[in-house]
Amino acid sequence: MTGDCSLVLRTPSDLLAALPFLLGYHPRDDLALVGLRGRELDFGACLDLPPPDRCAETAREVAGAVARQRPDAMVIVGYGPPRRVTPVVLSVAEALRAAGVRIDDVLRVDDGRWWSYLCEDPGCCPPQGLPCPPPDSVIAAAATYLGQVALPSREHLVDQVAAVRGPARKAMAAATERARTRFPELLDDVRRIRRAGRLAIRDAEKRYRSGAALTDDEVAWLGSLLADRGVEDYALNRTGPEEWRVRLWTDVVRRVETAFVAAPACLLGFAAWRLGRGALARAAVDRALSAEPGHQLARMLFEVLTSGIPPTLVNRRAS
Repeated sequence: MTGDCSLVLRTPSDLLAALPFLLGYHPRDDLALVGLRGRELDFGACLDLPPPDRCAETAREVAGAVARQRPDAMVIVGYGPPRRVTPVVLSVAEALRAAGVRIDDVLRVDDGRWWSYLCEDPGCCPPQGLPCPPPDSVIAAAATYLGQVALPSREHLVDQVAAVRGPARKAMAAATERARTRFPELLDDVRRIRRAGRLAIRDAEKRYRSGAALTDDEVAWLGSLLADRGVEDYALNRTGPEEWRVRLWTDVVRRVETAFVAAPACLLGFAAWRLGRGALARAAVDRALSAEPGHQLARMLFEVLTSGIPPTLVNRRAS
């Protein structure tokens, strides 16, 4: 994930308090990587702790992605017991140094305490570790004030893009059938499809920008139109780093039927990525690929996220 939290960090404890807000959730059994510009967070990324036989491979992949970001320094944080964390974080640190990246610290977090692999001063970093910052720390309060959210776990993040269930699902199934009966009248002219798509997209944008939402029939119709590549491209070209766009495409991707998930999931992923919410972007792109493994935009966004390309490149060009 890449983002700008505008949080100034002075100690490892400050960083640990800020990291869940940068990632979007509280890590557990994870490897977190934090890029720094001066003493400010520049970007963060998180992945599952790999098995022991994949430590070297993971270290090479991480070093390649991080080197492209060109941070001033890195902090590596492993969440879990020492037998799982130690070989991974030390392998990653070695690979990053070999790639010319400065390592500020290598930390481990487990059961409410943290340790540093680089500090050998027992007065600073005692063998029993130090307590992690409380949930109401100053850094956590500042991150919340800036609009950052830290969900309890990655599973909670995935749930944010999951399909609605129960009566809402049945209502959307009925709305989708009604949309199907409307769509054949457009099939003889792709220009009519794209004209209808542009109209539906602009109406949706206006609705969510004002804090309102689409009806079931409007979501089903928009989802059907987005199946056309030209309509999807039109929506993508209009997608910028605004929170209301995340709300728009989250709502659509949760409500459309599975056959129409890929396009709105990609639009959610792109909007979230541009906002620096990489964890949400990855959850959305994973949902798109699960629904349609060969979807071209989903595969492209997956490569962008995997390669660690920062959204600042796009944001600067768009400004």
